[in-house]
Formats: sequence, structure tokens, C-alpha cells
Amino acid sequence: MGCCGDKGEEDDPLPILMPHLDLNNNDNIDTDATSTTTICPMNSRVSVLTCRDILRLIFLNLPVSDLARASCVSRAWKAVASDSELVRAAFTAPWKLKAVVGKPVSASFWRDNGISKFALSHNILRTDTVASLAVKYSVQVMDIRRLNNMMSDHGIYSRERLLIPINNPAALINGTCHIEFDTYAKREVAVLYLEGEPDRQLNYLSSKVCSGQGKRRIIESLRRSMQVDDGTAQYYLSISNGDPRAALTEFSEDLRWERKAGVS
Repeated sequence: MGCCGDKGEEDDPLPILMPHLDLNNNDNIDTDATSTTTICPMNSRVSVLTCRDILRLIFLNLPVSDLARASCVSRAWKAVASDSELVRAAFTAPWKLKAVVGKPVSASFWRDNGISKFALSHNILRTDTVASLAVKYSVQVMDIRRLNNMMSDHGIYSRERLLIPINNPAALINGTCHIEFDTYAKREVAVLYLEGEPDRQLNYLSSKVCSGQGKRRIIESLRRSMQVDDGTAQYYLSISNGDPRAALTEFSEDLRWERKAGVS
């Protein structure tokens, strides 16, 4: 046992990290080679890489994309990288948010914290039009349509609110965003309310869609339609922001590409 017993060569981490290095011969030391040595659980037995406290300190400095990759390295890394507080901190850090309230339907929500993941909530007035809102918030009309899943501007009159894309990151500083599934936009978004708090009684928030049982029914339906396993169905649902139709479209496009490329 290398740490508390005989220090056998097979338990010594040095031969693993530097297998071709003769420590007694300075001529064999290649500073360029040793300076770029990568230490990870895949090529060493350094116990520090499995210490939860040290891993947490390291992971606190990672962006969400690297945090997701770290969770795939080993079970020990996944246990730390999947911690909800750590994930939320990585999600909010680039935008200097005060807090993110709520829990997403899918854990994949946290993997992307680009500016497109956020939106402003605007309660619609009788005098509002998509064009006037685009001017008010300095965004493009097509961006508002796309975010709200609108085919035309007439769809505004059947809704209680619109999601407005955020084009100025400064709007998020010290803000509190609420994770919501908008039934009209058919997607989960981190919503910033410039005035007040969200009204949970309004129709654009669906507790049924956000429930685990509702998600399970959607995944089962997609699995039958696609003739795939649960994991594949859940993947396409997650990359389509919870929209089943978009998930089927993405799946069909991938199948079409595979046939065209000759992938079996």
C-alpha cells in the first residue's frame, strides 16, 4: 500500500507521471515535455484528484461547458460536478446574476448559459405590437417571433405576455431570473422580471408540462414515434427546448443526414 505500507514501485505515482524520466540524470530532463504533462484520473493515481474539497475548489472556476465535461471523467468527478449549488454558481457567474429561482425540467438546461437562454418578461398591453416592442427593447422583430414561437404578429393578441430577447448583458447584473416553461414559446427560459414577480396563475406558465409525469409521457410518445430508447428520446427533447415537434424534426434531419452520408 503506497500511502501507509511498503512503497512498491507499482504504487508509486512518479513512474506513472514520468515513466521515462531518470531523476539522477539532469541531461534527461526535458522541461518542455514535463511542463505540458497533464494529470488526470485517466493517466495517474494522484489522490488529490479524487478529494471532493479540492475538486470543488477547481470546479468553481470552470464554465458550465467544462463542468459538464468534467462530470464525464469519473464517478468521483461526476459526484462533485453535478452538485446543484456548483452548477447554479457556474450558470450565473458570467452574467453576475444575483440568483436563479426554480428547477428546470431537464438537467441539460444548465449546460448552456448563453445569452439566448435568458429573456425579459413583458406583459402585453392593448396598444402593443411586435414592431413597437422591438423598438422599445432594441431587438429585432424576427428575434421576438422566434423566441415566442410566433408565425405572425397577430399571435400577440392571444397571449398575456411576450418573452423579449436580451441583447444587453448588463441587464442581468444583480438580477434574479426565474426558470419557466412558457407554454406559448414551448421552451424553458431563465426569465427576468423588470417589474415585480411572476404571477403563477397566468396561462403562460404550465405546471402540467413542467411536472415529471408530463415529461415522462412526452418522452414515451417520442420513443414510440422515433422507435428509439428513452435516452435518445430525452436527448432530442432537450436540444429542442422541450418542444416535441421540434424534437421529431431534429431526429428526422439526423436520419436524413446519416442516409445521405452512408452511415449505418
